[in-house]
Amino acid sequence: MTMLYTVTGNDVVRLQETARGWRVEVLLRAVGAQCVAVDPHDGQTLLAGTFDQGLFLSVDGGRTWRRAETLPASRVLSVAISPSWRVDGRGVLFAGCEPSALFWSEDGGRRWHEAVALRALPSAPTWSFPPRPWTSHVRAIALSPDDPGLVLVGIELGGVLRSTDGGLTWVDRRPGCSLDCHALLLHPAAPELVYEAAGGGVAVSHDAGDTWQSADDGLDRRYVWALATPPDDPLTWFVSAAPGPREAHGPGPHREARPNPAGAAQARIFRRYGSEPWRPVEGLPDPLPSMPYALLVPPAEPRTLYAGFRDGTLWRGLDLGASWQPLPVRLDAVLTFAAAPA
Repeated sequence: MTMLYTVTGNDVVRLQETARGWRVEVLLRAVGAQCVAVDPHDGQTLLAGTFDQGLFLSVDGGRTWRRAETLPASRVLSVAISPSWRVDGRGVLFAGCEPSALFWSEDGGRRWHEAVALRALPSAPTWSFPPRPWTSHVRAIALSPDDPGLVLVGIELGGVLRSTDGGLTWVDRRPGCSLDCHALLLHPAAPELVYEAAGGGVAVSHDAGDTWQSADDGLDRRYVWALATPPDDPLTWFVSAAPGPREAHGPGPHREARPNPAGAAQARIFRRYGSEPWRPVEGLPDPLPSMPYALLVPPAEPRTLYAGFRDGTLWRGLDLGASWQPLPVRLDAVLTFAAAPA
């Protein structure tokens, strides 16, 4: 049965479909949870980043957690576990933080190493997050399924940065990437193919992040937030988009830990196939009143698209979004998704 993990801006939650319906279980409560990741080879290993309480780890599927006491950062806005860089059978852990910094751990979170060369890049003094212009953060981390050294990070707001040696050295942002990065995704079946969802639209790379081109054709709104793709189909992609940050996040300053009450997001979910233009999916309210913060096609259901919204509702798109059904689940908010391995 389907098992998803999400965060609400406060809690870490597991959603599990059973023969009796959907089971909702809060795994970690009141920590300001912003992001979650599952080891792609071990569904028992979880990471959860928080707005001000650092990083939490679980090795028993979320039944118990421990804080990463040695991580020298309290604000963790992106996490990832490598599918290809394995040490003693465990995936290497990554944490993207605010102020912008990237750390990795090769021993299950006991010791952490900083990618110090990241903060020494020439563009670093220009990084700035508009609602808090004195800082910026690593919003997205993308890891290669077959190259342990390839690491891409997206700075909000600073662009996409690339390492080919596991984070020791970095190439500064390349022309064509968007500066206001919200999500990055390397395709597991075509690892040279990378998409970036950003405040200015969508960018695509066909050489693992070395060069980038705009891929906005068909989008009638350019504030793009979430990304998803079927794990076995590199031609099909999904994004969520709104006219701008005010519509997506609500009025007032956007503070990740507590999304503003939902309003008229005027949002859409778009689908792209190959080089065709993006097209809105059908079967959902149009436009959507709440922003789809989370999109995911789980490995166990490669023909099903899950969408989680800022207002805490969830929808499921069957046959890759050809038909939709609301799920009988309501949370405070849905910020992101992670799925247990197939």
